[in-house]
Amino acid sequence: MPYPSGGSPRAWRSASLVATAAALLALTTACGQEKGDQSPNGQNVGNEAPAKGDGYGGDGGYGADSGAADKGADAKAKPAGQLAVWDSKKLGKVVTDSEGRTLYRFDKDSAQPPKSTCDAACLKAWPPVAADGAKAAPGVDESLLGEVTAADGTKQLTIDGWPMYRFAKDAEAGDAKGQGVGGTWYAAAPDGKKAAPAAAPDTAPVDPAGLSTRKDPKLGEIVVDKNGMTVYRFTKDSAWPMKSACTGACLDKWPVVAPVDKNDTRGILKKGFTVFDRPDGQKQQTIDCWPLYTFSGDEKPGDTNGQGVGGTWYAASPQGKAVGAPG
Repeated sequence: MPYPSGGSPRAWRSASLVATAAALLALTTACGQEKGDQSPNGQNVGNEAPAKGDGYGGDGGYGADSGAADKGADAKAKPAGQLAVWDSKKLGKVVTDSEGRTLYRFDKDSAQPPKSTCDAACLKAWPPVAADGAKAAPGVDESLLGEVTAADGTKQLTIDGWPMYRFAKDAEAGDAKGQGVGGTWYAAAPDGKKAAPAAAPDTAPVDPAGLSTRKDPKLGEIVVDKNGMTVYRFTKDSAWPMKSACTGACLDKWPVVAPVDKNDTRGILKKGFTVFDRPDGQKQQTIDCWPLYTFSGDEKPGDTNGQGVGGTWYAASPQGKAVGAPG
């Protein structure tokens, strides 16, 4: 069999093996470029996505994409200037810099002693707030302000020991896109604590259908009606036989308490908790058989303007006694 260029069979086979090896090497190199560099044991190395879950949160491990982080790196640590307070419906009272930018704190930092744990890469997404020239928000103690050295050498503002940061993704005043990032970054309150909405006031409604009690600072425990209005007793009445001495025009000033179901009461003596059928046809609630009234001169819950009137009208106790009556 003739061989190319008149060479021997052995020389032809050697040349073929070299060409095949070169082609295989080229193919292997191309695959490596497509799949990334590989270690000898076949595991991918390099060109991997950044690790997450490092506490900085979110994209790239710091809570901001590369573009936002780059912008943060370009911007030097700006002074806070005159701090202010933004009253956010969702976050509560939030401290801002003089431009209205939200300031943040990092849970992995510490306040006692003040320490920033946000490294150089972290600071690209969370630029430190420079301490120089910072002034406390109105109404906030100036002594809460301090400084600590950040990883990039910045003298970083602290509030009650907590280092302060801005967030690279906040584009304008009022933004708070850093809130809750990574479960470790939170808008700061004016005192350095985490901003939080004010607790809702205790607005538990008074029992809408019954009698209950309240603690009066002067009279002690007294009875109130379904609207929280003070309930009174008239010392000229009698419990046995059950009788009311308030009739006619008297009832304009001292309206009777309408009947209340025993199950719609709280803290009231159940003994003698009966309904009095008045001669004028009205039905009146009693405690321990004593008729009960409210006073037209009380304008709001908590008023006790009827106490001691005429030396005969007194707030009723949960046991039906006339609180403060002589004898």
